[in-house]
Amino acid sequence: MTVALLFRRQIWNIWKNLAPRQRWLMSRSRVLENSTRDNAQPEQPLTKKSKTFQEYLPEGDRTYSCVHCRAQLAHHNELISKSFQGSQGKAYLFNNVVNVGCGPAEERMLLTGLHAVADIYCECCRTTLGWKYEHAYEATQKYKEGKYIIELAHMVKNNGWRDPEKRRSIH
Repeated sequence: MTVALLFRRQIWNIWKNLAPRQRWLMSRSRVLENSTRDNAQPEQPLTKKSKTFQEYLPEGDRTYSCVHCRAQLAHHNELISKSFQGSQGKAYLFNNVVNVGCGPAEERMLLTGLHAVADIYCECCRTTLGWKYEHAYEATQKYKEGKYIIELAHMVKNNGWRDPEKRRSIH
């Protein structure tokens, strides 16, 4: 069997296990995507507002920032797991992030199965940082929905050691 045939069978097995309502919603979203691709002029959203400010996390706390522009991305308390794999190496799973934009959702076959994910990018420098889990098709992966993956190649950890009182003494 070829890889393409195995992939089609896996997708079909996932599709047939979905509830009829989920199938209808998925097929409807594909119809809407295809209809917007066929239009000569893509419609611009009327309510789209550009973000004119950068959100800052509390000073002195451990945070994660964009390695390219140093915009703050997440607080250390929002970190769920360090044991994820991105396309460029290790990645972290966060509950919530700031200063990121979200692209359109698309279905991808990841290491843990089929997921609907949307790429996320830094609002300041527009670098793609990772992705957001929009929908997980397997019951064991549902905990990832609404969570964010940021690859280590695109972020740096700030320990919040600017205050001398917060530093640990080695003597």
